[in-house]
Amino acid sequence: MLDLTYETPTPKTIAGAKHDWELVIGMEVHAQVTSAAKLFSAASTKFGAEPNSNVSFVDAAMPGMLPTINEYCVEQAVRTGLGLKAEIHLTSAFDRKNYFYPDLPQGYQISQLYHPIVGEGEVLVEMGDGKARLVRVERIHLEQDAGKSIHDMDPNMSFVDLNRTGVALMEIVSRPDIRGPEEAAAYLAKLRQILRYLGTCNGDMQSGAMRADVNVSICRPGQYEKYQATQDFSHLGTRCEIKNMNSMRFIQQAIDVEARRQIAIVEAGGTVDQETRLYDPDRNETRSMRSKEEAHDYRYFPDPDLLPLELEQAWVDDIRDSLPELPDAKKARFIADFGLSDYDASVLTADLASAGYFEAVAAGRDGKMAANWVINELFGRLKKDEREMTDSPVSPAQLGGVIDLIASDAISGKIAKELFEIVYTEGGDPAQIVEARGMKQVTDTGAIEAAVDEIIAANPDQVAKAQENPKLAGWFVGQVMKATGGKANPKAVNQLVAQKLKG
Repeated sequence: MLDLTYETPTPKTIAGAKHDWELVIGMEVHAQVTSAAKLFSAASTKFGAEPNSNVSFVDAAMPGMLPTINEYCVEQAVRTGLGLKAEIHLTSAFDRKNYFYPDLPQGYQISQLYHPIVGEGEVLVEMGDGKARLVRVERIHLEQDAGKSIHDMDPNMSFVDLNRTGVALMEIVSRPDIRGPEEAAAYLAKLRQILRYLGTCNGDMQSGAMRADVNVSICRPGQYEKYQATQDFSHLGTRCEIKNMNSMRFIQQAIDVEARRQIAIVEAGGTVDQETRLYDPDRNETRSMRSKEEAHDYRYFPDPDLLPLELEQAWVDDIRDSLPELPDAKKARFIADFGLSDYDASVLTADLASAGYFEAVAAGRDGKMAANWVINELFGRLKKDEREMTDSPVSPAQLGGVIDLIASDAISGKIAKELFEIVYTEGGDPAQIVEARGMKQVTDTGAIEAAVDEIIAANPDQVAKAQENPKLAGWFVGQVMKATGGKANPKAVNQLVAQKLKG
C-alpha cells in the first residue's frame, strides 16, 4: 500500500467583493471504449479515416436495421468498473435519449439512464506531499457516440461526418467531491492513467477519445459540509455545466473563470441559471450554449430493440482475475522492491510503457541507478527530441548494458554519458562500442599515480593552496581526469590526490 494520508479536500476559496466563496465541482467524463468495432455494429472505430467511410447501415439508421450489442464493449465497461473498485450490476438496460441533431441519424441516442452497468466506485487522487483524496464515482454507463458536424469547410453550409456515430462511450460520472481546478485536473489525469493501464480507453484527449463535461457551482464556507452530512443539494449553489473539455489546462482555466462569473452574479443580487456553457480559451470566458436539460426533456424510455443485459457473476469474476497491476499497486511495489522515492516511482509508473521499460532495465541491477538513468538521461533526451517512450531508440537491454559497465568499473559516469549518446544516435552494443573505441576506464593505479605525480610536480603554487584549503584538491582531480581523457577511475584519482597532497 502507498504511504498516503487521506484527507478532507481543501476547497479553493475565491474572495468576492462581499464574501469568500468555495468551489464545488463534479465531472462527467466521456471515455471512448477501446474496441475495433462500434457498440451496436461491426463498423470500424479507426480514427482519422475518410469522412463517412466507417458507417454501417445500423449507424446510418437505415429502415429496418437493428442494433446488436458488442460483447467486448460490455467487457471493457466491466473491466473499467472493476479497476475503479466499483459495483458491477449484473442486470442493466439501455434507454433511448431522444433529441434531434444533424449528426444523430436515429434522432435518439442509445444510453443507460435508469439501470447503468456500473455503480459506485472511487478514484484515489494524489495531491502531492503524501496527501491523497478519494473522489467518489457515482456510476458508469455505456452509450453510443454521435457524429461530428463540420462548420469551417464552406461559408454557406455545414458538413456531417458519421464515422464516430455509434462508437462506444463510457460515461464516468463523479460525485461533486472535487473542490478546486487543480484537483479537477488531477482527478482527470488519474482516471486517464487507470483507463490506459486497463486498456479500456487510450485517453487521447486531442482526438476526442476522452473529454469531460465539468459541473461548477459555488457556495459559502460551511455549506459543503452540510451537503456532505445530509446529501441535500440545496446547500450547494446552482451548477452550470461546461461542455466538451479536452485539455487539462483549459479545464482549470474554465473552472476558475466560471466560478468568478457565478460569484459576480450572486453578489450583484442575481441568480445563476442552470445551463450548459462552452469555454472560449481565446477570450478566457464561458458563454451560454443552452439551458440545462433534465431527463424528462429527453423523453427517455427503454429501448425496445435491446433486451436487458444479464451478466453472470462467474464471467465478471474472470474479468476481475485478468486485471493488470494498476498504477497505485505498481507504484507501491516499485518503492518497496527498488527503494525508489515517491516522486521517482510516480514518474516511472505514469504510463505502462515507462513502467515496463524501467522494470526491464532494473531487473538484476541497482534500482535507484536504473531509475536515475531512465528518468534523467533517457526521458530527458526523449523530451528534447519530442519522441514518445514507445519510440525510444535505446532499448532496455542497451541501457542496462551501459549501467552494467558502470557497475563493473569498466567506464566512469562521464564516459557512460558519452556512451549513452553514441547508443542513442548510432545504436549498437554498449560493451562492443567501449572496446572498439577505447573508452574503457583506466583502473591501473600505477598509471593513475604517474599522472597525479606529474600534475602535482608541475603546479607547486596550487599544491600550497590545496594544503591550506583541502577543498581545492578538486582542481588536481580535474587536471588528472583531463590528462587521461576522462578515463581514469575517479575514485582512485581522488584517493591518490588526497594522499599526495598530505605529503
